[in-house]
Amino acid sequence: MVLDHYRVLEKPLITEKSTMMQEQGNRVMFQVHRSANKLQIKEAVQRIFKVTVLDVNTINVKPKSKRFGRHMGQTKAWKKAIVLLKEGDRIDFFEGA
Repeated sequence: MVLDHYRVLEKPLITEKSTMMQEQGNRVMFQVHRSANKLQIKEAVQRIFKVTVLDVNTINVKPKSKRFGRHMGQTKAWKKAIVLLKEGDRIDFFEGA
């Protein structure tokens, strides 16, 4: 399946864990399209952010059961990508911070 680079990367994941990974290990986390593979993710990050990607790890996040009043439902399943950047490269999500 051919995806546009901007459709492969849905949004950055900014959590306490991802912030620590970015500071210590030069890794960045993204929520990506469910059908995107590691090569598409690598190419999208390199083209959009103008950085060099060394490694990509992906995780399929399973849906969780949630209660909506008296009805049970589920959150959507999604895919997470952890991208290792070359030493010296950096992606800043907060400018001026």
